[in-house]
Amino acid sequence: MKKVYTAAILAMLLLLGVTAASAAAPAADKPLAYGARGDDVKMVQKLLAETGYYAGQIDGVFGGATLQAVKEFQTYHGLASDGKVGKETIAFLQRERASTEPDRYSRTLTMTASAYTSQDDGNGSVTYRGHELRRGLAAVDPRVIPLGTRLFIKGYGFAVADDVGGAIRGNRIDLAFENRAEAIQFGVQKVTVYILD
Repeated sequence: MKKVYTAAILAMLLLLGVTAASAAAPAADKPLAYGARGDDVKMVQKLLAETGYYAGQIDGVFGGATLQAVKEFQTYHGLASDGKVGKETIAFLQRERASTEPDRYSRTLTMTASAYTSQDDGNGSVTYRGHELRRGLAAVDPRVIPLGTRLFIKGYGFAVADDVGGAIRGNRIDLAFENRAEAIQFGVQKVTVYILD
């Protein structure tokens, strides 16, 4: 009976390991490329968004914006910039997403950060650059931080300067959140903003 129980536990662990591995890498050994569709593409888009390379919609369609983000990521990390997402690119994406401080940046700014969502009064659901408002996008003063700049904000993570706001002037930044509860919890605080290379 003990052997059966042990075998069942091992089988469960093996199954969980396979499930975790399939969630972390494309299902097939064949790299994802332009034109691909599905959950694997969504996973890659989410990783790119969480590392500040992708501001577009996480829709599972490997189109031009996803291709550009993949190539920028690969170039930044010294990988072959072929726009295809295989095991090596996934590993680098996961490693960068887990980082708590960027390895390369051109400068830092101390800024006053506030939080916003599409549910706030007066806010729309689309950024100034035309992307669906979601975590990982930030409103900036373009005279201080150009739109499209990759950022890392301590206590928030990676972001893309993708929006502007009437009250966002000088050393202020507005960080997008998925819901009001998260935004309220963040509140207003002084943050260090890394301008990434």
